[in-house]
Amino acid sequence: MIVVTGATGALGSAVVRELLGRIPADRLAVSVRSPRQADDLAERGVRVRRGDFADPGSLRHAFEDAERVLVISVDALGEGPIAQHVAAARAAAEVGAERVFYTAHQNAVLDSAFAPARDHGATERGLAAIGVPWTSLRNGFYAHTVGHLIHGAAETGELALPADGPVSWTARDDLAAATAVLLVAGIADNRGPIFDGPTPPLTAAEAVTFADTAELLSEITATPIRRVVIDDEDWVRRMTGSGMPEPAARLMLGLFEAARRGDFAATDPTLGELLGRPPQPIRAVLESSLPDARE
Repeated sequence: MIVVTGATGALGSAVVRELLGRIPADRLAVSVRSPRQADDLAERGVRVRRGDFADPGSLRHAFEDAERVLVISVDALGEGPIAQHVAAARAAAEVGAERVFYTAHQNAVLDSAFAPARDHGATERGLAAIGVPWTSLRNGFYAHTVGHLIHGAAETGELALPADGPVSWTARDDLAAATAVLLVAGIADNRGPIFDGPTPPLTAAEAVTFADTAELLSEITATPIRRVVIDDEDWVRRMTGSGMPEPAARLMLGLFEAARRGDFAATDPTLGELLGRPPQPIRAVLESSLPDARE
């Protein structure tokens, strides 16, 4: 049985949809904090149990009979979430799971300027110490983030952001599909690669800067949009002035700082190989962010 945590979230629900196209529903289980939110899955024959990262006992029950467990990282930072991820992996090992999968980031390093990447790196260290085989999915930077960062650019004619570097923005749906492929690899008649430890970067085929993005936006909207580089602190002030909490603004600033040193510039063919097709390019993501754009 394959168990997916966080199955009612954006990534988790997409992974579950992909898995239901590959394995029978009775071979799939989900671990969620609120089982009622997964009633639709239960109706389809998926086993639904309560599982809370802060309650290891609930996880052992939710993971019962698991062959493989996907631990989807929580949307939080710091020692607490790192410990919860490792505790979830340990609970999977305690019930006899043969492998734990964890959703990390394409450049999970302890010295990153981007705080989530540091936490993923620390979690990977914890996973390595448990003793059960594990796979860390080095997911490319979620491309839907771009939609937030370009907000208002078409109206003002300027994409005003801090200095950046290339980022291999990657569609979350592509990553969900690849995750499903890896989760079923080697089970029954399913073939596919099995990675021990971190995967190669699971990224789109190209890395782009925001100067590139401004050019694409200009083409898509038929409106000239100029890339404007603004000072880091000026950008933080603009964001907080528009209502963003300062910790959130500084977290996002870390994205630009890390991109400037090339942390997210890597591209790799592995995602496309898992999908059996090219990953979605950033242009497609931008077009979906601007549904009324003129070609």
